[in-house]
Amino acid sequence: MSRLSATLLLLGAILLGDSSALAQSDSDVYNRIEELHGDAAGFDRPLRQLVKAMRSDEAETIAGLGEYPLTVKANNETYDVKNAEDFIDNFDDLVTPQTRRAVGRQQYKDLFVNSDGVMLAGGAVWMGAVCDDNACEASHWAIIAINN
Repeated sequence: MSRLSATLLLLGAILLGDSSALAQSDSDVYNRIEELHGDAAGFDRPLRQLVKAMRSDEAETIAGLGEYPLTVKANNETYDVKNAEDFIDNFDDLVTPQTRRAVGRQQYKDLFVNSDGVMLAGGAVWMGAVCDDNACEASHWAIIAINN
């Protein structure tokens, strides 16, 4: 299912008043991450770092969590950010105050998880488990997209 399809399905459930579509616990989210991506325990630290850094406008911390090149949609444009230095230099243009506030208020139980990754703040930021080798025997969690 594409991100757009998943988002539309979720939006439809909200509009139709199906609150059960959103009623999930932290353990439900954890189990879904583990089922689809593995290493749900490893997701906790980068998530907490990101949420805290967004609250504090810590560009360096956020940049350090990115997987490059990083696709960022901002100002009705799409940017392929080449590296952390480029991200830091253009932080104010790449991550809007609205995105920072929304991610800064993210609750674990409100995360949306699908095969593409973990969606924060209604799709403003996506994190994914990125393989460290060709066999994908090891991976790390990183920001894989930002959609202001």
